Amino acid sequence: MSETTTAPFEHVIGSLDELRELYRHPSELVRKKKIGILDAGCKAVIAQAPLVMVATSRPGGGCEVSPRGGPAGFVQVIDDSRIAIPDLSGNNLLDSVTNIVLNPYVGLLFVLPGRDETLRVNGRAWLTTDADVLAGFTAELKPPKAAIGIEVVDAFVHCAKSFRRGQVWQPETWAPDMAPSAAELLTCHIELDITADALAADLEQGYAESLAAERA
Repeated sequence: MSETTTAPFEHVIGSLDELRELYRHPSELVRKKKIGILDAGCKAVIAQAPLVMVATSRPGGGCEVSPRGGPAGFVQVIDDSRIAIPDLSGNNLLDSVTNIVLNPYVGLLFVLPGRDETLRVNGRAWLTTDADVLAGFTAELKPPKAAIGIEVVDAFVHCAKSFRRGQVWQPETWAPDMAPSAAELLTCHIELDITADALAADLEQGYAESLAAERA
């Protein structure tokens, strides 16, 4: 779809003044919660988080959000202002790391299973092959080819409302079988000479092989 400067919606908010008219001002606690370093609490969350969402921006506009996962502690805290995320195997489109090379700003969301609050970290990012950084990740994984090194701009806890609205950690509300699987989505996206069931088996085999190859 080609981009257009005309909004495809009615009654679009066009100024910050209009925006603020819709929402109350944040409390003093909320205004003060953003900090410019990783304190002991932030470090403790990162050390236990098996999942982080990484948001990047394309230089000419547009964004990507990519999940990154690993054993608890797979994200390396280097010091009070720097962390590193191993660039483990993916689909090789390299969307996120391409964006980082060209436009080095990222937003991170660290997720703890069962915890409704999350940790947000924003910063400047670089793709690095520094041997000391690559050797500093958890011993459960082989050293990656490269890492996303991030200099923290701000960090803060994000409230539980979104996860509680979505009942994210309540299994009785889950209905994953009602949504199409990855294999079914791919067969919708692309004309393939393979059934969804056969593609699902291929995907599972590929996942198993890739994950096994990453283990030390």
